Amino acid sequence: MAVISVVGKDNFVSEVSAGVSLVDFYADWCGPCKMLAPVLDEIAEELADVKVIKVNVDQNQDLAAEYRVQGVPTIVIMKDGQLVERAVGFQPKGNLVNLVNKHK
Repeated sequence: MAVISVVGKDNFVSEVSAGVSLVDFYADWCGPCKMLAPVLDEIAEELADVKVIKVNVDQNQDLAAEYRVQGVPTIVIMKDGQLVERAVGFQPKGNLVNLVNKHK
């Protein structure tokens, strides 16, 4: 499945409402966020049953505040619309896959 970019809260809520989603709260100016992008692309390709969603914190400040994003990148794992895991900072692929697999 391709990586989904979210614009706005309504779009976000509809994307994470069912199943397991890996959400990347990022910023364009963030070096570690840029390093994480190809890792997320790989995960999106390998885990077809998981949505990988990117949320630009500068364009979606309300969503970032709602999910208490204080640093970027912040990764949250959502299951059926509920936050079940959180990780802050660059995460290796294996860590992210393990976080997702705990909730599939």
